[in-house]
Amino acid sequence: MVGPTRRRLTVATALVAATTAAVAVTSAAGAFDNAQQAKDAIKGGKAKNVILLIGDGMGDSEITLARDYTVGANGRLNLDKFPLTGAYTTYAVHADGTPDYVTDSAASGSGWATGVKTVNGRISKTPGTDKAVRTVLELAQKNGYATGNVTTAELTDATPAVLASHATDRSCQGPADMAKCPTDTIAKGGPGSIAEQSVNHKVDVLIGGGKQRFDQKVTDGRYKGLTVTEQAKKLGYQVVTDRTGLNKVKAGKPVLGLLASGNVPVEWTGKAAAVGGTDPQRCVTNNPNRPSTTPSLADSATKAIQLLEAKQRANHSKRGFFLQIEGASIDKQDHAADPCGQIGETAAFDRAVKVARAYAAKHPDTLVVTTADHGHTSQIVPLEATPPGLSSTLVTNEGQQLKVNYSTNTPGQSQEHTGTQVRIAAQGPQAYRVLGVTNQTDLFTTLREALGLR
Repeated sequence: MVGPTRRRLTVATALVAATTAAVAVTSAAGAFDNAQQAKDAIKGGKAKNVILLIGDGMGDSEITLARDYTVGANGRLNLDKFPLTGAYTTYAVHADGTPDYVTDSAASGSGWATGVKTVNGRISKTPGTDKAVRTVLELAQKNGYATGNVTTAELTDATPAVLASHATDRSCQGPADMAKCPTDTIAKGGPGSIAEQSVNHKVDVLIGGGKQRFDQKVTDGRYKGLTVTEQAKKLGYQVVTDRTGLNKVKAGKPVLGLLASGNVPVEWTGKAAAVGGTDPQRCVTNNPNRPSTTPSLADSATKAIQLLEAKQRANHSKRGFFLQIEGASIDKQDHAADPCGQIGETAAFDRAVKVARAYAAKHPDTLVVTTADHGHTSQIVPLEATPPGLSSTLVTNEGQQLKVNYSTNTPGQSQEHTGTQVRIAAQGPQAYRVLGVTNQTDLFTTLREALGLR
């Protein structure tokens, strides 16, 4: 009989051999930096920091479209350069636990945040009994880690919400939005809206949109009559609304960055897909409707890392930080069948990936994971194809034409998520756990084991 120690050594040896062989094949194409990085990534051990990057709706088609347009068919994005890559399944469940094959962002985010699958629309609560489940961010806080949450959506949107709130329905974003969450209200002894919970959790860094939710007035409890923004200030938050304010914040006090009333405006614009297609177009890479004072996702990620690191250094803590960074509007522009908006947000997310990998290069005890919450609708099709839905022809940076099709719903309706598995890639301690085909809930275990959370 083979003992557990011998078995682990055998598996590790096999992983080294397989990874070395893979490096020999793929390094020439520039898939990742070097063989040593790949070998390092199969090690176990404990991470001091974790940076989790979520491209919302960023399936393989969305990645390929952004790659083809921006760096060329034979080019590589930053998110292509991780040493270890796998795939994970994304399904949600019904209340009785049976599979719901196409997830939304609430159920999928709850999966990696808690390790428990739930019903579509629910935020970090059980599918049948609607009970709160402790999240990886809550565990990180309990174990002494600094925590951060950065997004281009409203901070109360599903993906950021899953980390520091528990809600029966994702729509319960502010105190005035609680219609679908009657038992979650403070009046009923619940934790309140997603906005209230986010600041009550004292997450160290919160940066995104959603000012309109935080400007709603609290209706019950200790902070009744104040806006959630005023509540945050009472709790010690530094509240900022633009790049200048974000640059001026001081480490040591929590930060609430509300960069837009709703979602943060996208970086690129262009003609949306149309029935019968569009004339060949180049994307406008400077959206005139995006204020110049709005920091990029990469800027916000950089600032978040600096603040979290500084907090732990000032506290002389041996613990590091947990940070989630979301590129939210890849999904939102996919819903709108807007290829330029979608590509621009993927490119912006990719620059945030570069920030995270650059930090990890200097701090190899950092686990960096990049993935998506679910697949989406865009498909690259032949130029001669005549899709029944919406399509657009783009002229890429290589000077070639590319046709993208959106046909997961009737034209005029919001395009839909798909139930496909999606990419997950990683580097650093415990990165080997993303190899193969895993389940979305397995990511929770990866994050928990990497940080040694109990």
